[in-house]
Amino acid sequence: MVIFSVLLGVLIYNQSGIMGQQISSILSGVMGFIKYIVPIGTFLIAIYKLCNKKEDAYIKLFQYALLLVCVAIFMHIVYLPKDVEQFSNGFLDTVTRAYEQGKTDDKVGGVIGAIGAIPLTKLLGKVGASILVLGVELILIILIFNINPIEEIRVRLAEREERKLAEEKERIKEERKKPTVMKVEENEDKKETRREKRLREKEEQRRAALELDDQITINLNDDGKSSKKKASEGYIEENLFKKEQEQKQEKVKEVLQLEHALTVEDEHYEFPPVQLLSEGEKKSVKGGKKAVTDTAAKLQKTLYSFGVSAKVENVSVGPAITRYELKPAEGVRVSKIANLADDIALNLAAETIRIEAPIPGKQAVGIEIPNKENEIVHLRDIIDCSKFIEHKSKLAFALGKDVAGEEVVTDIAKMPHVLIAGATGSGKSVCINTLIASIIYKAKPSEVKLVMVDPKVVELSVYNGIPHLLIPVVTDPKKAAGALAWAVQEMENRYSLFASKNVRDIKGYNEELDKEGSTEKLPQIVIIIDELADLMMVSSKEVEDSICRLAQKARAAGMHLVIATQRPSVDVITGIIKANIPSRISFAVSSQVDSRTILDMAGAEKLLGKGDMLFYPAGAAKPTRVQGAFISDKEVEKVVDFVKANGEATYNDDILEQIEKANSTDKEIEEQENDDDTDPLLMEAIEVVVETGQASTSFIQRRFKVGYARAGRIIDQMEERGIISGFQGSKPREVLMSKERWQELKTTSYTQTENV
Repeated sequence: MVIFSVLLGVLIYNQSGIMGQQISSILSGVMGFIKYIVPIGTFLIAIYKLCNKKEDAYIKLFQYALLLVCVAIFMHIVYLPKDVEQFSNGFLDTVTRAYEQGKTDDKVGGVIGAIGAIPLTKLLGKVGASILVLGVELILIILIFNINPIEEIRVRLAEREERKLAEEKERIKEERKKPTVMKVEENEDKKETRREKRLREKEEQRRAALELDDQITINLNDDGKSSKKKASEGYIEENLFKKEQEQKQEKVKEVLQLEHALTVEDEHYEFPPVQLLSEGEKKSVKGGKKAVTDTAAKLQKTLYSFGVSAKVENVSVGPAITRYELKPAEGVRVSKIANLADDIALNLAAETIRIEAPIPGKQAVGIEIPNKENEIVHLRDIIDCSKFIEHKSKLAFALGKDVAGEEVVTDIAKMPHVLIAGATGSGKSVCINTLIASIIYKAKPSEVKLVMVDPKVVELSVYNGIPHLLIPVVTDPKKAAGALAWAVQEMENRYSLFASKNVRDIKGYNEELDKEGSTEKLPQIVIIIDELADLMMVSSKEVEDSICRLAQKARAAGMHLVIATQRPSVDVITGIIKANIPSRISFAVSSQVDSRTILDMAGAEKLLGKGDMLFYPAGAAKPTRVQGAFISDKEVEKVVDFVKANGEATYNDDILEQIEKANSTDKEIEEQENDDDTDPLLMEAIEVVVETGQASTSFIQRRFKVGYARAGRIIDQMEERGIISGFQGSKPREVLMSKERWQELKTTSYTQTENV
């Protein structure tokens, strides 16, 4: 192809010899002006094919040929304005005249140009045809040379911006070196000042987004230390707790221990010592302050790369996660940061992150990133703190530590009922153990009583025998419904007592008893259900009704529900139960749907497990992230053994009798239903089946005009009595009883009835 293009060029441009002149004349008549472009384009296509050795060379050749045709048409439209009037005697006449004109005038498009130009000019006119042909030529040029105009413009603009920034930096450097500034004309100075100001503002915004704030506060949960990074010092200064505060806390502990000792002597109940629980080891965050500041700087750069300008103002390092508090720049939408959760996790190489946007009560967005090493929060650390010791409620619950490493102690009486949900292994059972241990460490058996329902049998049975229990741990799901029914009755009885004393709640009733000098007070009752899903499968109607009645009215009666489940689906946690239980604790769940079921919002699916929870008490605007306190099985056994050794359990026999009566009544009703289950039409149906020799549900429906469900029950009863065979897939059932045998049975049955 290269040789051909060179030879063709020599013949056209030199017109050497008779052959060259003839070929040049023929090409002028056929294609006119474009005969001069053909050799050059053919040569370039040939070189492209040799260099690239790709199959698209033939496509390029085809595109090039189309481009030549379009050029010929365009030249013919431009230089022959009277073609439409001149060539009107048929196609052959048009071709002949175009050929002759192409030979005499090189500017026209020859035969090729005339064939395309004349129809287009008739249809669109000269201007319209010219625009159309030029547009096609432009598209072909873009395809041939692989030109992307938009990308080219973008690259040029980016290069121009970089060039301006580089020039601005150089100019600023030179101005700093110079002692004085040269004066220029006033108008030019104003124009330059505006441009410089705009560029300087962009540069300042970029630097502000990438540089870490010098006044960032970092709270490290490391032996009670907090630190703050100052601009003048360039490092994080540590502030230790004062010795006076430690001495005050020790005094408080001594006074409260003395009060406990006095009550022990009075009521012969000894609180378990804190030494039975394991003490947690204090661990510093891996990498310390440098790792935190590096992550904060990387977080700001990541957000800036996505077009979000924000400052890290505060960092709180907790036991399991670190929360970075960001203050977005003016005009930045909070939702834009929340939508970047996956991108931030990718850039920071984090397992998962949770974004709290905004943090309640702060002008900041919280980004919670898991720590490299988690710190275990032991129950002893919470029970031994001043918050728990000084808490006035007997139902104080040592929950764990929050994001900042502060102890979280809540009051079950203020919840007043709580729903706990979480997948297997997320820390749900440990949370219940910490709740029970908190009550044992805080309240005497005369002040708080427990009712435990454990369908899983193995979770709460260890607490059997402690003096706080009203009844032994209920493990039978059918008896659990009876226990809840007793709780409803106890609630009604308490309200009757309140009415007799003209008081509104248990606190007022006990105060009235104090005035009268009575020593018998009503204890608060906590009902703990470890697995609600199992109870709902056995007796959902009774359980749901009892839970709803207790949740609606039991708070003032001093009765509180703690319900746990590992399957937070809508058939377990129904809408009625959710509406009446305001407080929620959610551990890690498997999906966002489960999170919305328990919390009415997403977020629990991003928890880390192993005690990581979202605590959503009644009245709170948003849930709080807490690392739950941990108590091992050995610690539970030690506490239970100590309590058993110092006090015997006295179960309430009346409650046990009520539960047994309710259970036996349910069994009798069930047996009666089973005995009376024989359908009145059964004998007639057997008669028809034996006579006809066929048995099916649809057959019984047609003959006796009954519904499908009743006909199916009749077929099942005939199968139980051996009248027909069992289900055999697509095959019909066989009638096993003969007519003679059926007549004998009928006769025998009639004779026995007559004798009776």
